[in-house]
Amino acid sequence: MPTVSTVLLTAPLLLLLLWATYPAMATNWLSLARLPRSRPLSGAAPCARLRGLTPGQVGVCRARGEVMESVRKAAEMVLEELTKCQHQFRNRRWNCSTTPRGINVFGRVMNQGTREAAFVHALSSAAIAMAVTRACTRGELEKCGCDRKVRGVSPEGFQWSGCSDNLSYGVAFSQTFVDEPERAKGLSAGRPLMNLHNNEAGRKAILHNMQVECKCHGVSGSCELRTCWKVMPLFRRVGIVLKERFDGATEVRLTRIGSRTALLPRDAQVKPPAARDLLYLAPSPDFCHLDPENGIPGTAGRRCNGTSRLAPDGCELVCCGPGYRAGRAEVVQRCSCKFSWCCSVRCQQCKNTVTIHTCKV
Repeated sequence: MPTVSTVLLTAPLLLLLLWATYPAMATNWLSLARLPRSRPLSGAAPCARLRGLTPGQVGVCRARGEVMESVRKAAEMVLEELTKCQHQFRNRRWNCSTTPRGINVFGRVMNQGTREAAFVHALSSAAIAMAVTRACTRGELEKCGCDRKVRGVSPEGFQWSGCSDNLSYGVAFSQTFVDEPERAKGLSAGRPLMNLHNNEAGRKAILHNMQVECKCHGVSGSCELRTCWKVMPLFRRVGIVLKERFDGATEVRLTRIGSRTALLPRDAQVKPPAARDLLYLAPSPDFCHLDPENGIPGTAGRRCNGTSRLAPDGCELVCCGPGYRAGRAEVVQRCSCKFSWCCSVRCQQCKNTVTIHTCKV
């Protein structure tokens, strides 16, 4: 008969224990967004006092202090995006909720290797790359500037010129700063491998959505010659792309292949995830009930669709059962819109009474 200690140390239970206790250090730097703007982020003493940074990230702060304001900006970008993220995830039980205080912006729920953690890691990694790249383009950093490597004539016939965004520098810094906590833990465990993959997926969401801006040259405004350069997409666009990746994320498990370990789909019928895909190790909690310790606000008071049963926004799914109520509310909406030449649309404001469904406490 197996002893208690033998049962506790079986592989599946041990893996769940590791997932539950894995520190979410790689996203704690997001707490920099809550520091006052007057507080410096560079220098040996300030770097050492920054809560939320791992020892390796403190070293990066000391060695490359000029970039730390961009790191703060990246943290602000992520928290700002979360207000829009709450709209994207409005039909899901998890809606990008954050904790009001502490260095772990999302609470301990991010300690688990879920698809929500995958999304946050990808978004955070992309924010660092974009903020640093933007600082390069604006001439705010001494060691980088525009990307001048894009030169010559494109297949479309325009001339590459201008100040292209130096994404390679921003990506390199993101890899140094965001990936450091994972590499410090070694590459033989599931969570570091998962986080590294999702960090890179966030950066690739920028790379694969780069845009081209052009300027026309010629007599009287003609476009006889066009000079063009590459610019990053809006961070809003990156958030939308990563939400799509979140919906199609792949559940994986740690697998040994020869002398190395890799993350492969838990379902053998599913193809291995591409570099741009998100992946996760553990199923998500249900997010139904208030759990302040883990940063879960529950779904009480959330709006839902009382006429939908099977869709993600249906009250039974969002409210975790039939616990919801209907109420009447007056809303102001645009109505009687008319097109005016040229070129505007004029509308009246109409008040309508609608039925609103909300989850019970």
